[in-house]
Amino acid sequence: MADRNLNLPKVYNPKNVEDKWYQFWMEKNYFGATPHSKRKPYTIVIPPPNITDVLHMGHAYNNTIQDILIRYHRMQGFETLWLPGTDHAGIATQNVVERELQKKEGLTRHDLGREKFVERIWRWRDKYGNIIINQLKKLGSSCDWSRTRFTMDEGLSRAVTEVFVRLYEKGLIYRGKYIINWCPRCQTAISDEEVVHRDEEGTLWFIRYPLKGSGRFITVATTRPETMLGDTAVAVHPNDNRFQKVVGQTAILPIIGREIPIIADEYVDPQFGTGAVKVTPAHDPNDFEIAQRHNLPAVVVMDVDGKMSSNAGKYAGMDRFKCRKVLVEDLKAQKLLEKIKPYQLAIGHCQRCDTVVEPYLSEQWFVKIKPLAKPALKVVQEGRIKFIPEKWTKVYENWMVNIRDWCISRQLWWGHRIPVYYCDECGKMMVKASAPQKCDHCGSTRIHQDEDVLDTWFSSWLWPFSTMGWPEQTEDLAFFYPTDVLVTAPDIIFFWVARMIMAGLEFTGNIPFRYVYIHGIIRDEIGRKMSKSLGNGIDPLEMIEKYSADAVRFSLIMLTSEGQDINLAESKFEMGRNFSNKIWNAFRFLALNLDPDLIETDFDPTIEIKQNSHIELVDRWIWSRFNHTIEQTTQALENFKFNEALDGFYSFFWHDYCDWYLELIKPRLYQTDNIETKKLVLNLALRILKDSMQLLHPVMPFITEEIWQHLRKESDAQSVMIAPWPVADLQAIDETAETEMQLLQELISSVRNIRGEMNVPPAKKANLFIQCTDNKTMQLLQNYQIYIQHLAAVDQIKLAKSLTKPPFSASAVVRGVELYVPLEGLIDIDKEKVRLQKEIARLEEQVKALNIKLTNPNFLEKAPPEVVEKERGKKENFVTNLEKLKKNLASLAESS
Repeated sequence: MADRNLNLPKVYNPKNVEDKWYQFWMEKNYFGATPHSKRKPYTIVIPPPNITDVLHMGHAYNNTIQDILIRYHRMQGFETLWLPGTDHAGIATQNVVERELQKKEGLTRHDLGREKFVERIWRWRDKYGNIIINQLKKLGSSCDWSRTRFTMDEGLSRAVTEVFVRLYEKGLIYRGKYIINWCPRCQTAISDEEVVHRDEEGTLWFIRYPLKGSGRFITVATTRPETMLGDTAVAVHPNDNRFQKVVGQTAILPIIGREIPIIADEYVDPQFGTGAVKVTPAHDPNDFEIAQRHNLPAVVVMDVDGKMSSNAGKYAGMDRFKCRKVLVEDLKAQKLLEKIKPYQLAIGHCQRCDTVVEPYLSEQWFVKIKPLAKPALKVVQEGRIKFIPEKWTKVYENWMVNIRDWCISRQLWWGHRIPVYYCDECGKMMVKASAPQKCDHCGSTRIHQDEDVLDTWFSSWLWPFSTMGWPEQTEDLAFFYPTDVLVTAPDIIFFWVARMIMAGLEFTGNIPFRYVYIHGIIRDEIGRKMSKSLGNGIDPLEMIEKYSADAVRFSLIMLTSEGQDINLAESKFEMGRNFSNKIWNAFRFLALNLDPDLIETDFDPTIEIKQNSHIELVDRWIWSRFNHTIEQTTQALENFKFNEALDGFYSFFWHDYCDWYLELIKPRLYQTDNIETKKLVLNLALRILKDSMQLLHPVMPFITEEIWQHLRKESDAQSVMIAPWPVADLQAIDETAETEMQLLQELISSVRNIRGEMNVPPAKKANLFIQCTDNKTMQLLQNYQIYIQHLAAVDQIKLAKSLTKPPFSASAVVRGVELYVPLEGLIDIDKEKVRLQKEIARLEEQVKALNIKLTNPNFLEKAPPEVVEKERGKKENFVTNLEKLKKNLASLAESS
């Protein structure tokens, strides 16, 4: 052990440990990566959090998984690069700074003007933009912080411009009119993932459209009557016999009086409303498609601020929702409103400001995406990129087949300005990587740039290679690209993952990553998504402060099930804290029993087990179990089964190592004068503890470093972080030892259970009668009855092939071995009978009450499913306990 002057606190205090070791790692540059290494590269690029973000539990979970992979591969001998950075988050950041400007100075961005407002955002970014980076450090993230990137860094901005120009020159970027999501408050197009849909109680209005020259009507149903002012047709399904005679006729648009055709189109659902629908090409994406097929005009009746346009006639200038109310009243007055009825619908809201989003016909810039999607689909189908869990492959494939062109322009001031320039003299357009000095067409110097900026995702889709210096052919790009794995949540597979695959293939000729690990979403303890509005979030920084970073990491990974969501309550972090204390106590026990003169620097457990005469079954068993654990942990991490890796290690360390091995070696440490025996068990226990810290390090980096530093030899690495990953010694696997020890464990556990169920005081030692007919098992029990005596609080053991059940005894059978624990003298038999009878009566009443509850139709129909399941679980638990109590009472009665 490196530190001989141990002054170990009784309770582990992470606050004294975590900052100390993180600073040590940083000073030693252990997180750094170089493209000049002779080692094989292993690369992860962080999903860049927005500069407006503070660390939430989703970030903590996502980055813990990434850090586990990086730390594991670093110990495996790879040149690991975990490249960090942040996203400029166009609309989110602009909104934050706008609100701050309004609140503090009473100004709008228009009061400042574009240039000064953008300067203000840069100042805000310099002040607040790295908050989340510092918070990730508190989590223990081992990123190469010297390489931190920002999507609007000079190099990344150059990559964005280069990509736009290349795609435009290839004919894959165009400007056109299309229906996009429009936020009237932010006054910009927004992407689908920035629209939050909420189910709300709406209204279906049934409006009569007069048929020209007939005195009759065709009735249509709509949830947005204010948009009818932009109708250019009424549509019915071609196979709907109710409307066969009116197809081809002309309807009169109410209020406006415009003549519009009645058309047939297969898109129409005959079951919706009356079966006839209004067609508003400028304000509905499906109607826009119908209009394209039937060559219908599009009439825009709303302006960008959500107020009605001049095309809305007398309603021009009204807010869209006020217009709805006034228009409905006007329809009533003209007896054109047939009826209204409630209607449940999903209404889209802007993710950033919660304004109701409008489908809006607007001229925007688009990427023609299908030519890029085809090769991106192929590499996944061929297995060059693998999704984990595999179920996401099908989701990806379905989306790529049905992909639509990507609207990349945004009407914002913060972001990458679109590299398109217009000549004020001749009106011609130029697409340039840098601002032209004069017009290519007429030579004029009167030139202005397109006002729009690019969608935030247009820089993010280049992240895996732009962060490494592309379009330059840098050493980093040559060595670290393609990356190995992307760790992300399912909600951005389409908007980010798919686009990165397209961009990687298009601009580097290679895939951007080999694996995509999709983890679940963190939810609250009853399964709701965590959100500010619900107030059900758990602050990871508060949990780190209260429980430690190791505890947060441990608990999140223990709750992980491949690709499944996590239902999280604060109490779950107690698991991590408890495990930290268990590890600390194991270390402290060995440290306090340490005799430096007994430590062997070249101790080899496998050789000792074969040659040392002081070896016992428990030594062979623990070394075999540990090597099994190394093998299972390694395989699980290789296959992205993080929970399996940690759960297997946890079970080994807590139960096998601490509860069994350390307990069983205590007599050999305390009660023997044999120095060789003490030396053996001490060295074996320390070796397993030290190697265990290496196995656990990727998940719990701080406590493992603290303990490993106490245990390291002079010849070891300076940090557990750069120590080699343990390799299983397959020769040490001893199935016989594991089988024999398992039998002894089951026997000891059975005796313990009897003691607990029969209320035997812990301080009282019992006698044990064992009937065993198998000679081999009998020999094992004779050789190691001391284990039973020590761990089951047993005084004398009687072993026989045949024996009579002692009076007043409790019994159990373990693999054909019969156990009897005489209770006379250990407990008051009569009092115990009375206690058992009372407890049985109490539980029977509870089971009876639960049976009534669980057969009550009213409860089963109205109670939430999780409540019903909880009650069923309670009943099962009571029934199991009842059976045990009745068995115990019977054993006492039999002896009477």
